[in-house]
Amino acid sequence: MVAEVTTFAFEGVDARPVKVQAQVTGGHNGITIVGLPDKAVSEARERVRAAFSAIGLGLPPDRITVNLAPADLPKEGSHFDLPIALAIMMEIGAVSKDLAEGFAVMGEVGLDGSIMSSMGSLPAAVAANGLDLGLICPAANGPEAAWAGGDAEIIAPSSLIQLVNHFKGTQVLASPVAGALADTPALPDLRDVKGQESAKRALEIAAAGGHNLLMCGPPGSGKSMLAARLPGLLPPLSPAEMLEISMIQSLAGLIEEGKISRARPFRAPHHSASMAAMVGGGIRVRPGEASLAHHGILFLDELPEFSAPVLDSLRQPLETGDVIIARANAHVRYPASFQLVAAMNPCRCGYGKASGRACGRGPNCEEIYQSRISGPFLDRMDLAIETPPVTAMDLAAPADGETSATVAARVATARAAQIERATDLMQDRSATKETGFASGPAYTNANLPDPILEKVARPDSDGANLLVRAAESLNLTARAYTRTLRVSRTLADLEGSTAVLRRHIAEAISYRRREESAFGGEFKAAISS
Repeated sequence: MVAEVTTFAFEGVDARPVKVQAQVTGGHNGITIVGLPDKAVSEARERVRAAFSAIGLGLPPDRITVNLAPADLPKEGSHFDLPIALAIMMEIGAVSKDLAEGFAVMGEVGLDGSIMSSMGSLPAAVAANGLDLGLICPAANGPEAAWAGGDAEIIAPSSLIQLVNHFKGTQVLASPVAGALADTPALPDLRDVKGQESAKRALEIAAAGGHNLLMCGPPGSGKSMLAARLPGLLPPLSPAEMLEISMIQSLAGLIEEGKISRARPFRAPHHSASMAAMVGGGIRVRPGEASLAHHGILFLDELPEFSAPVLDSLRQPLETGDVIIARANAHVRYPASFQLVAAMNPCRCGYGKASGRACGRGPNCEEIYQSRISGPFLDRMDLAIETPPVTAMDLAAPADGETSATVAARVATARAAQIERATDLMQDRSATKETGFASGPAYTNANLPDPILEKVARPDSDGANLLVRAAESLNLTARAYTRTLRVSRTLADLEGSTAVLRRHIAEAISYRRREESAFGGEFKAAISS
């Protein structure tokens, strides 16, 4: 009879069950692993052989075949070591044939028989719960796996001997306790930013509605300071969001001691990042910065310095909220619903035409520099603002602006209104069927489905007329038109207004372009009215 152990292969954050089968047959002495193993899985035979020798377990002088089923699913990672070792031990009679019955197994085996940490324990535990299985995982990953909750049993041994003794009853392992919540780091305060009142306003709008933000200004105008203060304006993660993020971090090996955090991710990759680093990929497909920023912020400083293919690779995640990495034999999906914040200088010399400084790179320096960013990418930015140089008078003045806590309270009120409104619409089954509006996530105005947006962001007649005329004058695309409505809905929520009015439309349009000359002073007049 063939010994069989259940484990998982990871496709993005999805864990697909894999049956590890072991059989002893006549023939040459050795361990053969089949079923599309990668290099790390193939090398498991040497680690397992050494571990057996370390605990005093000899292998029979026969051929041992290990099959990883389904055979057409690629198997990657060292977490296959422990299920392979257990299947062989069951097949040769070293342990009971039903030792792993009712459990999924994962973990890397050391040469001394220890069970070492491996990535993916949390999504494996979630998948095991879904199959009504317990989980056997390394002791180092036990606190992480315990966050999956449910009634399934989790066994977290530190060695093969300890695992065998637990099932024999000579050493009982206590169920691991979920790791503590990681301490939230102290966040910089918005009050520290001097001047830039219009930029602070745009930052509050971006936080309230989850909108993408582009800041353009000379060096030292405070763009990076403003971006660093955005996390302090956002509400903490909900339990569902925290679990989603932690599953991605588990696959990336970023969870330490089973600690997970309620702080929203803030990822700021260097402009030399490759496409695989940004959206994921590589020989063993791993989540990229876009996925690690899921439910958080992806900050791209010096935006034009990123390569054009890397920036354009973000266009699809910005629309769909996920990354799909295509391979010849599989498609891997990672969630990537992030808020994009970008900063850039107006030109290569740093100051642009508006500064009045002479540019040694020629009269077209600004146009050439900004043309490195594609139009479709810029079209996905909800808010585009200029950050002018901070004056000496601003720097000399005391820091007496609003604190992050004050602004965060307004942001929380606006977001609560959005979530309540979305929840009410979800109660209508016909609306759910019409839009595909799934229960669970808290939708902000930035990611509301279009049919629902049309219901909640329909402006008054004056606002509608202004939006139509602005769309024609500024040549707004359909996407820009829709995003303007999203921003105007957020402006109304910040004001506590149930209706989207003309002034909300006007202010939202003003963020679509940094220059207002195309529409005269009508924006300012409408905003102030």
